[in-house]
Amino acid sequence: MTHIAEGVSIHVSGFMQSNSVIVDGPSGVLLIDAGVTADELAALAADLRERGVAAGFSTHPHWDHLLWHPDLGAAPRYGTATAAAVITSRLADENWPQMVAGMIPEDLVSSVPLDDVFGRISGLPAGETLVPWDGPEVRVIEHGAHAPGHAALLLTERGVLVAGDMVSDILVPILNFFAADPVADYLAALDLLEASGATVFVPGHGTTGNADELSARIALDRAYLHALREGRLPDDPRLRPSAPYGIEMTGITQRQLDHLAPAPPVVE
Repeated sequence: MTHIAEGVSIHVSGFMQSNSVIVDGPSGVLLIDAGVTADELAALAADLRERGVAAGFSTHPHWDHLLWHPDLGAAPRYGTATAAAVITSRLADENWPQMVAGMIPEDLVSSVPLDDVFGRISGLPAGETLVPWDGPEVRVIEHGAHAPGHAALLLTERGVLVAGDMVSDILVPILNFFAADPVADYLAALDLLEASGATVFVPGHGTTGNADELSARIALDRAYLHALREGRLPDDPRLRPSAPYGIEMTGITQRQLDHLAPAPPVVE
């Protein structure tokens, strides 16, 4: 684990530089977005055995943010009410393991634990804006970017922003096409992150940074989104062939451009 602020550490997965965030509390830690492979989760549980896990939180209802391990214990695990409703609906389908496995890269499927603890999160009560635990205050910033019920978490006493799948230096903004206006929703979410006043931030994937780096990432994401809105390929370093996931991000970008393109006129 890597220490990033007082009482806050991260564990970085080998899968797409996924970040799990560990926040120290008096009766155990708050574990945010635990992941990703079974071996990594088991190692994380071993590292946390003495401290214990007081609560968990999933920033959004995508498979790589809904993982857990039995050795992490039976602490309550939370997400926003919308996120919890989304995954609860999916888990109600008896074929959910096959559906989720279909979303995981083929070379990773056998090492990702899709067992009876996967996705078992509870939605926060209506109007609740704080994670219910006995540690430092963690404020929930809910928005509609990237996924329904996505949350960023602000550790108000530490100045740390856990951003979920946003402001990444390796992944471009990936839109939530369940939204009526996904670009507008994403831009609005960036405004919320910018207003957080964080001095340290942790993206769901990629490297952490300070306040200046957060501003730079937000500016980069805004430029990308404005390019999408204008129907042109963004000039973005994350799309270069030499970037860690440049080829994949270029494919995602083209699909987003295609999705946002105006429908051709109907010829009668």
